[in-house]
Amino acid sequence: MTLRAAAAAALLALTLAVPARAAASLPAGVADPARVSVSGISSGGYMAVQMHFAHAETFRLGVGVVAGGPLNCAEGSVLNALGRCMKHLGDIPVSELVADAQRKAASQALAPLAELAAGKVYLFSGTRDETVDPAVMADLKRFYRAFLPEASVITKNDIAAGHTFVTEDFGPACDKPSEHFLNDCDFDLAGAILGVLAGDAQGRLPKPRAAGVPATTEFDQGEFVTGHAMLPTGRVFVPAGCTAQDRCGLHVAFHGCKQNTATIGQDFTDHAGYNRWAESNRIVVLYPQAGRTTSNPNGCWDWWGHDDPRYATRQGPQVRAVMAMVQRLLGGPAAAPVAACSTAFNGTHWWAGRATLTAFGSLQAKGSGQALGWWWQTTSLREWPAGRFTTGTCE
Repeated sequence: MTLRAAAAAALLALTLAVPARAAASLPAGVADPARVSVSGISSGGYMAVQMHFAHAETFRLGVGVVAGGPLNCAEGSVLNALGRCMKHLGDIPVSELVADAQRKAASQALAPLAELAAGKVYLFSGTRDETVDPAVMADLKRFYRAFLPEASVITKNDIAAGHTFVTEDFGPACDKPSEHFLNDCDFDLAGAILGVLAGDAQGRLPKPRAAGVPATTEFDQGEFVTGHAMLPTGRVFVPAGCTAQDRCGLHVAFHGCKQNTATIGQDFTDHAGYNRWAESNRIVVLYPQAGRTTSNPNGCWDWWGHDDPRYATRQGPQVRAVMAMVQRLLGGPAAAPVAACSTAFNGTHWWAGRATLTAFGSLQAKGSGQALGWWWQTTSLREWPAGRFTTGTCE
């Protein structure tokens, strides 16, 4: 081996030996509880509606929805999700969904519906959207009008865009396909959403948007959730000067299917357009990240029950996980972690990597070493933190 080759090999070995940088913790207490809003596109639009109804007392400024639909539109059925809730194949039972929301609010599975009146609703649909038919968004408007006055529900549905988050200056031209679901349609959708929700009566924010492309930073989602079709890390934009002593507003932005950071990098989190307005107007922007699973191969948010049947209530695991992140930013009390949990034969736990064999042929929980017994016995295992399994009860 030459001296140069030996040096290269040593450098490679040193590089491989350096541990991966851990994601930072989400900052605590930098956002103002009185100035919180939420938005999302596609599955993220459905998720934004779920967050709004589950915690309207927190999202007091309201919600922005791009190509989404009414709360619990799928009613736990993927066939409903793919049919009436996307293609509008068959009528969406808006009146029944309104009644369902009223029942759930009465049982405290959702927020008190009177809390919705504090904010506004901004609805956007492209006229060329063939993924979520504009008629679905029309039904979402009807759904919200059951709870809010007409003046509080603002619609924008006159741009010839497809199933995409439109921008003023990023992505392919408006009439071109975009595999990242971001198109330059000469319209600042992020600015319009923030303007209606956090601006004045004319939908204008106090200060013009900042120049350039303010970038997000990575944070550790694993502090809040394991499993439940969510990635180990999320992204957040925190303007300079946002502290516990000088708090900023907060906006939560949900990506759509095939749009998380594992799939398209930081295109949505850094180029959708939120951060430029957030920097100049002192708004923290939280970008939670959903992940792919066998039952959710496109990395969608849970709006039909692919992760949990409680998806459209306060008890939905993804709703709880995101609210724990929101509470961290607001400086609220720490929420219990949302741990992945599985009940199965011990042999199945071993096959899935949740258990290991002992020298005597029995099984033990991976990470904790708790004894599980034999392969044919059934055990519930909770994962917290990531990679450490303990026996418990699945909720």
